[in-house]
Amino acid sequence: MKVSVNELLNIEELDARAIFEGVKYPWEALTEIKDFIFEYAKTLPNDFERIEEFVWVGKGTTIEKSVLINGPAIIGYNCEIRHSAYIRDNVIIGNDVVIGNSTEIKNSILFNKVQVPHYNYVGDSILGYKAHLGAGAITSNLKSDGTLVKVKYGTDIVETGLRKFGAILGDSAEVGCNSVLNPGTIIGKDSIVYPLSSVRGYIPENSILKSNGEIVERK
Repeated sequence: MKVSVNELLNIEELDARAIFEGVKYPWEALTEIKDFIFEYAKTLPNDFERIEEFVWVGKGTTIEKSVLINGPAIIGYNCEIRHSAYIRDNVIIGNDVVIGNSTEIKNSILFNKVQVPHYNYVGDSILGYKAHLGAGAITSNLKSDGTLVKVKYGTDIVETGLRKFGAILGDSAEVGCNSVLNPGTIIGKDSIVYPLSSVRGYIPENSILKSNGEIVERK
């Protein structure tokens, strides 16, 4: 199964990469974010500023006045946190990341150069290097019946043991506007999801998911 950390994510593109030490599947790190932040914050360099009790921000990052941040959270260098963004508890944000208008982030890890610029919800998810959500695209992190989230990989099922788990986006994954990534969605590196898609299960790397659910190779 191509859903391990190294097959989906370039951990060199996250300063807080130590959170993935000893982790096979990336979603295993989601339950460790809070404790990791408190320990990692002790090692942050001097060009990080503690702006709230449990919120640390790197040099060059701009945060608009209307933004609400509830820690613990670490935000890297040269990020843009735009109007009315809501960063909830347990969030690690890499460098050069854009968090846009009315976007909400909760218990998630965003690698360097991620863009979630317009009306996005990212909950209990991991977005790899240069991953991008189009306007209105969201990660749905809770099944309607409240049961544990499973990852569907072809005919196989991977148990995650998590009640809340949104999606993993591999490096440079692109999700079209107003798409919904259902709980347990995995999108491989360099893959594209068409706008208005409902996505479930595993989308291989270098693929295109069309609006009718057809998956084709990206050429």
